Amino acid sequence: MRISYAASEPADPSQEAIYERIKERRKPRPLIPLDLALLHNPNIADGFNTLMGAIRSKSTLNLAAMEMAVCYVAVLNKAVYEWTAHAPLALKAGARRDALEAILHDDVKNSAVLTEEEIDVLDFTYQSTKEIEVRESLMDKLKARYTERQVMELAMTVAGYNMVSRFLVSLDVTESNGKEMKMPE
Repeated sequence: MRISYAASEPADPSQEAIYERIKERRKPRPLIPLDLALLHNPNIADGFNTLMGAIRSKSTLNLAAMEMAVCYVAVLNKAVYEWTAHAPLALKAGARRDALEAILHDDVKNSAVLTEEEIDVLDFTYQSTKEIEVRESLMDKLKARYTERQVMELAMTVAGYNMVSRFLVSLDVTESNGKEMKMPE
């Protein structure tokens, strides 16, 4: 990593509650390198933990669609660590292996293996990540398919994981930059 990792235990006892909240969300796993990078500023780490915890566990969006969007953000932003963490989660959530292969090879526009819903989610991911502005025609499709809450949740998932990938790549968290993204076993 381009900076050192923060300690896995707070140096200041007043920050113990922050560390405990982050550990609780990660349970049964220990703190991950992303946490240890963020914990240079425990208040930022705490806010990040709250936001990402809500995105991950309080959303009504289909989990497979959400994980596919996260994986595509990782591919588009060359965030190897993000891909490595989320590709297995996508499969576990019900994403098909051939659909994930299409995402990995950035072949989502021409892929015959993707459903119309998956294409729309991935098109939104691409437009939001690379073009910033999302075309109204795509928003109309999403609003016809999802509730307004779910459209917002998709937008926040893509935005949130763009934030994560940019943080991971800029600091080279886990020294993954430049490594090959691979399909999970």
